[in-house]
Amino acid sequence: MILYRLCQTIVRVGWPLVGRLHVRGMENVPASGPFLLIANHQSVLDPILIQTVCPRTLHTMAKSTQFASPPMRWLMPRLKSFPVRRFEPDPQAVRLVLRRLQEGHGVGIYIEGERSWDGRLQAPRRGTVRLILRAGVPVVLTAIAGSYEAWPRWDRRLRRSDVAIVFGQPVQWPAMLDRAEREAMVDAAASDLMSRLSDLLDAARRLRGG
Repeated sequence: MILYRLCQTIVRVGWPLVGRLHVRGMENVPASGPFLLIANHQSVLDPILIQTVCPRTLHTMAKSTQFASPPMRWLMPRLKSFPVRRFEPDPQAVRLVLRRLQEGHGVGIYIEGERSWDGRLQAPRRGTVRLILRAGVPVVLTAIAGSYEAWPRWDRRLRRSDVAIVFGQPVQWPAMLDRAEREAMVDAAASDLMSRLSDLLDAARRLRGG
């Protein structure tokens, strides 16, 4: 936890050298108890910035390749990150999310599954929607705008850019433990989630001023 807080402080102190960081809606993050933070994904900067400003400690899914080297295998768990295999089912990651929620933590997941190539929203990962329906905890949709301009996926260098983060009001579905019940709700829930996230992204862009 000390390293987590230290990294938050470093980012808060250092980010003004890159640009302004606008944040709205922190009061929407539950003060206690489990919740899922579901965000769009524009840049490698997203988890760094969102975890810095989120008023609760956030446990986040990260692609398993980030844990490949010994230094990163040591660092990532201390930053409350845990691995998930991309583009394939990962029951172990699902169990770990549910366990963290049962322990009362907040868990962050990027619903698109990977960084955007052009800064626009991509289709949601259906597995993430199924997990949301199974968990039955408050869902705080969170939009980040400007991180794509600061460090797009296709570039290797950081650029100056203002960034805005907007935390939406929690939404919640009842826990659906029955697989058939979840499957029947996936399309409607995905549509609702992405519509809300799109509105929040528009608000983040306005807050950023672009």
